[in-house]
Amino acid sequence: MEKKEFAAFGKVLDLLLDAICAVDRDGKVVYISAACERIFGYTADELIGASLIDLVHPEDRQATLRIADEVMAGRPQQDYANRYLRKDGKIVHVMWSASWSEADQLRIAVARDVTDQKRSQNMQLSLHRISEAAHGADDLVELYRRIHEIIGDLMPARNFFVAIYDKDEDLLSFPYFEDELDEAPAPRRLDSGTFSAEVIRSGQPLLFRADQPMQLPATIGPLVGSDSLDWLGVPLRSSNGIVGAIVVQSYSGDVRYSEDDQSLLQFVSNQIASVIERKKSENRLRYVARHDMLTGLPNREWFDSCLQDALERHATGGGRLALLYLDLDTFKEANDSFGHAAGDMLLRDVARRIRSCIRESDIAGRVGGDEIAVVLDPVRNPADAAVVAEKIRAALAEPFTESGHSIRISASIGIAVYPDHGEDRDKLIRRADSAMYKAKKSGGNCCLMADS
Repeated sequence: MEKKEFAAFGKVLDLLLDAICAVDRDGKVVYISAACERIFGYTADELIGASLIDLVHPEDRQATLRIADEVMAGRPQQDYANRYLRKDGKIVHVMWSASWSEADQLRIAVARDVTDQKRSQNMQLSLHRISEAAHGADDLVELYRRIHEIIGDLMPARNFFVAIYDKDEDLLSFPYFEDELDEAPAPRRLDSGTFSAEVIRSGQPLLFRADQPMQLPATIGPLVGSDSLDWLGVPLRSSNGIVGAIVVQSYSGDVRYSEDDQSLLQFVSNQIASVIERKKSENRLRYVARHDMLTGLPNREWFDSCLQDALERHATGGGRLALLYLDLDTFKEANDSFGHAAGDMLLRDVARRIRSCIRESDIAGRVGGDEIAVVLDPVRNPADAAVVAEKIRAALAEPFTESGHSIRISASIGIAVYPDHGEDRDKLIRRADSAMYKAKKSGGNCCLMADS
């Protein structure tokens, strides 16, 4: 068929809801029916002579070019789906069927807009994936990462973050923050004036587009972070109220957000808010089961488990760790003199000082009333362990101020090193405990290494 003959069918083809398109070997449009404007946002006149591949979503271009090669090689393609960028910046999902006319040297294709069907399928799929994430994620960070993946399959979400609001503390934090320009903001109060704080405060979604000026609420202050082109946030609403927000933002004109994206993001938010609350409750129960509620340190059972894990790791990979056993020499006297409330605050501050003396990789646990154990993992030699023990002893010897009282205490510290003083948990604990009692009997306020 001659190219000019397409015009004869124009009026008939323009009545079709699907777009009919003819593209030459170079990918230039030589004919396209009127439905193209409904699907792509461009008129037929705007597309004639244009390269159709330029409208394809950047992530789909290479695959689309491979399919085009298949068609031109004489292998027709049916029901091939890809994404296009409309003139208004929105993404449209298109289902193609195409074949090659050797005589006319043209690719003849029929394009159908399947965006609504694709959206419905993805929303249904997202429900299953959210359920899987709720049961499969080990912690909240992993859950947020999986939610990011789910949302990324529904809309562009390169820049995505989760904001969580603690009503009791009046603190807004950002436990998951993926952004190409900025780092996660520091925790802040709800009245900080940020966009995400406004979403949580108002309980309403917020879509801000730089090319569509809008009257922002007076509660929103100066912009925090880099100036985004589009910003879209929706509240996380659970049975306990608004617990946070999820946000996507764009710095590029290639990605724009619309009211359709807002509805989609709100749909996901409605499903995951209760999941996040449940996971937070699970984590809280796990924390309570593993930690001493007064000091926040691991309790004896969890500390012993962590020590055992560390020993097994070193048994396989080599290296050393040290176990310190601490007893507060004069804690009972301080508790009796100043009261249990002051004694509780003293124990909390003791735990804080000990944590300030050790590394992130080390573990401190409350293993008795006024006994604290520390795993230093790793250490190069016993001398290094002795240095840390002395640092802790000196820190605890400094006066504490509790309930208006200046309180002085001291600590007796026993040190045992794996594998020098024992190759299993029980033996290592006995050696460190024995060294601690020797330090205590010698007058306290000192550190002793276990006997070789």
